[in-house]
Amino acid sequence: MSLKSLGAKIFAAITDRKTKKWATDPVGSQDKVFKNLLKTAAGTAFAKAHSFSSIQTHKDFIQQVPVRDYEQLRPFIDRVVAGESDILWPGKPLYFAKTSGTTSGAKYIPLTKESMPEHIKAARNAILSYIHETGKAKFVDAKMIFLQGSPEMQSKNGIQLGRLSGIVAHYVPNYLQKNRLPSMKTNCIDDWETKVEAVIDETLSEKMSVISGIPSWVQMYFERIVQRTGKKVGEVFPDFNLFIYGGVNFEPYRAKFNQLIGRQVDSIELFPASEGFFAYQDKQKEKGMLLLLDAGIFYEFIPANQFHEEHPPRLTIGEVEIGINYVMIISTNAGLWAYNIGDTIAFTSTSPYKIVVTGRIKHYISASGEHVIGKEVEEAMKSASTQLGIVINEFTVAPQLSPESDALPYHEWFVEFGSNKDLEVQELSQVLDLKMREQNSYYDDLITGKILQPLKVTPVPENGFKDYMKIIGKLGGQNKLPRLSNDRKIAQVLEKIIQQKS
Repeated sequence: MSLKSLGAKIFAAITDRKTKKWATDPVGSQDKVFKNLLKTAAGTAFAKAHSFSSIQTHKDFIQQVPVRDYEQLRPFIDRVVAGESDILWPGKPLYFAKTSGTTSGAKYIPLTKESMPEHIKAARNAILSYIHETGKAKFVDAKMIFLQGSPEMQSKNGIQLGRLSGIVAHYVPNYLQKNRLPSMKTNCIDDWETKVEAVIDETLSEKMSVISGIPSWVQMYFERIVQRTGKKVGEVFPDFNLFIYGGVNFEPYRAKFNQLIGRQVDSIELFPASEGFFAYQDKQKEKGMLLLLDAGIFYEFIPANQFHEEHPPRLTIGEVEIGINYVMIISTNAGLWAYNIGDTIAFTSTSPYKIVVTGRIKHYISASGEHVIGKEVEEAMKSASTQLGIVINEFTVAPQLSPESDALPYHEWFVEFGSNKDLEVQELSQVLDLKMREQNSYYDDLITGKILQPLKVTPVPENGFKDYMKIIGKLGGQNKLPRLSNDRKIAQVLEKIIQQKS
């Protein structure tokens, strides 16, 4: 055993003891964070506008600080972007993480000297947790690849600006720098397809042990390796045994990954975002990610089915229940206050508190009152593909409210197959529909009541979703395909791609 791997095991044991300390006192940990956030931000413009000095309890906080999304918080953020100090958090941010917006265009999420270390610590602790649980530390001596955005920065009124994954690249600890790939030069390539080829050039001859990134983009990297070498990824990289991912649910990709790798590898799920690093998988055989309750983030949870009410309940960690779909609201040491990040989660455990991401509050289908969410379509596809023995590369779902003739509306599933392309599409449609009806009583009632007809599967040609992401300018990086939408904006582009390739 090398000194580095021995040191990693010792550090992992120390970190595990620290984690257990706050995880066994969840309410106390969150109360401490809550009070510290209010005290530290007391002199800011936001605190004065919302009378932080009169806030003693969470009930006071609810009355003083309404839930906001980016657009609603933007008047304060714009002042920070303009270079003003002490607006949302003391001083100025270290960075702005630039993300894609909708109505707001580009969004600028502040990262402060207090919040930035929490991103790094959480990513580190996720790996240390894996080492402590499994005893596997040999991988720290081999090469690791992190497929991420460009680390190149711009300046916005004297504050560094970039993609979160690119900013984080500057914080890789020294003891991992020699193990880390790709090179800074390759990481700075903007065009994703060019970047992937350059990454392959650098990694093919290396002893790769850990590969990390958003599944859809790592999949592209794996596919190109197989095309180049004619070998499975597991043959090319015999020491590759750990995949680290975040951003999307891995389950719809797992079968395809196993096919490309040629064997199963361990995986660690992360829940990072520009707004904060919220959770990571701490056990290989337990469902859910450990919610980080001592990381400078105070959490509130609104039941998703009550989110659009005028005064929905805002629950703290001690009030949540297992299995309910919640919108997650955060207040952070980056100066985001009662901020709606748009993600929905459900708890799988309350001892300790573990979560799964169930989707986006804006990503749903309820054109006919069916209230279908991302978790349901992913569960249906996972179950159906396992039952039928097929591999799915990618998929998304949209409502079809105006079918040809006088037919009833239906849900259209756009599916890119990774194998078994001769499978009867009708068979997959039937199994998916059954799985959806088993999960969602609203959907089942609408089918039974002949308001909707059973769903239909539309095959997407090979690389069709890649072409879609290229068309909308979001190929690669941290960009993700929505699993479902309540309109046909994505569907309309896919229809054109299908027509062009037919």
